[in-house]
Amino acid sequence: MSKRVVKHPDKTASTGTYSAGLCSDGWLFVSGHASQNLKTGEVIRGTIGEETERTLNSIGKVLKEAGCGFEDVVKCSCYLAHIEDFDGFDAAYSRFFPSAAPARTTVQAVLWGGLKVEIDAIARIPSEK
Repeated sequence: MSKRVVKHPDKTASTGTYSAGLCSDGWLFVSGHASQNLKTGEVIRGTIGEETERTLNSIGKVLKEAGCGFEDVVKCSCYLAHIEDFDGFDAAYSRFFPSAAPARTTVQAVLWGGLKVEIDAIARIPSEK
């Protein structure tokens, strides 16, 4: 099994021991991302829609670094601080997957720093299909 670390192009803050993404045998596993300034590590607060959009834009940068796009995502795990935010979250999320939405799990969870949403993803790498 081969593994290749994928770095987030904006990440300079020390936010823990993990890879932004990891490629293995034709798959990309993207770590949980949130509405965060990756240069300082600070949480960027906003509405659930704004935080979802920032989170998915961050995931999009990791996908791009690995040679993928949102069309290659097959599974997302989504964590909401307040399940009542589901409709606002889903409205923002759906804009990133206009044609074929990936399989998804969405649960309520206690999130660090007052975050409203955290998302991780799995994608198939096109050149390795």
